[in-house]
Amino acid sequence: MRFRHPDGTTVHLSYCTNVHPAETLDGILAQLRDHCEPVRRRLGRDRLGIGLWLAKNAARALVTDPAALRGLRGELDRRGLEVVTLNGFPYEGFGAEEVKYRVYKPDWTDPERLAHTTDLARLLAVLLPDDVTEGTISTLPLAWRTPFDNVAAERARAALTSLAERLDALEDLTGKSVRIAVEPEPGCIVETTADAIAPLSAIGSRRIGICIDTCHLATSFEDPETALAALIAAGVTIPKAQLSAALHAEEPHLPDVRTALAAFAEPRFLHQTRTRTSAGLRGTDDLHEAVAGQALPDGAPWRSHFHVPLHAPPAPPLTSTLPVLQDTLSRLVGGPAPLARHLEVETYTWQALPTELRPRNRTQLADGIAAELTLARDLLVDLGLKELP
Repeated sequence: MRFRHPDGTTVHLSYCTNVHPAETLDGILAQLRDHCEPVRRRLGRDRLGIGLWLAKNAARALVTDPAALRGLRGELDRRGLEVVTLNGFPYEGFGAEEVKYRVYKPDWTDPERLAHTTDLARLLAVLLPDDVTEGTISTLPLAWRTPFDNVAAERARAALTSLAERLDALEDLTGKSVRIAVEPEPGCIVETTADAIAPLSAIGSRRIGICIDTCHLATSFEDPETALAALIAAGVTIPKAQLSAALHAEEPHLPDVRTALAAFAEPRFLHQTRTRTSAGLRGTDDLHEAVAGQALPDGAPWRSHFHVPLHAPPAPPLTSTLPVLQDTLSRLVGGPAPLARHLEVETYTWQALPTELRPRNRTQLADGIAAELTLARDLLVDLGLKELP
């Protein structure tokens, strides 16, 4: 979906396909047919943006087979789909029964992360629509927090610097500009937007910026105004933003709140949980650790890294951090010029929701994704952007 900002800039809205756990090329093609095109039809649009997730095997198959890559591009066109951004965070296994800490491997100290992201950039340069010259790829925030010493930090910096040089060469060759967006996430080396400033400044390339994920921002209790002002002051670009909402519990000391939270403590994904104290932010690596005992102070609200559907916050006594998304979005695109031009709805946890809230079939999932995109579209229109055909 495309929108015209009042300054004339085109802003792209997509939804991320990591909600559909295909990791082969055949699986990707089926995904476009069974999920993406039905969502587009529900929205009544001739064109729908998707933030494509290409796992290692799918990406390698496309890089080594130009005919297959042309075929994927043709299939996107035929189904009324377009790709301006890739989700390069998960490497493989995102559809496994247990993902948890595995999603952070390989990290940016491993040469395979550089190789895979380079592949993604080359693919994106081909997949971009003919009238679009800039693509973006979101990636993990360097590494999970431990172990990560100065040697590891230098290795990650060198890898991203090499990537920036490769992206310069790619633009010279193809005329397409690809930018990388490091995505802060609780528990990682770059947990907050503030944590991103020093390593990104050390790289010193406009090719490498930050991806603002509004679920992660909210989970860490970051103030959108403060966070964005600091990024702007430091000259850190925002190539991409992910529109998502975290799980919020206002009174976690109450038994019924703990019971409600426990229903979201599932075995597949990591749900880092945070609270604010007088001594600063406190947290656990996963939600079950927080609800099971005394690992986390409960005198102030808790937020958990669980991407809840934008249009359907959980029932009381829980809610979502949708207001943080709205505040952040207004600052990203509601000003005289957009700070980010690629926006992606990223609710990958539909099948991790409590059983009674999960979609039971493809039809219900497509309905839910379309409802999220409708909400995001309405927010953009309310900010003065004009939806384009």
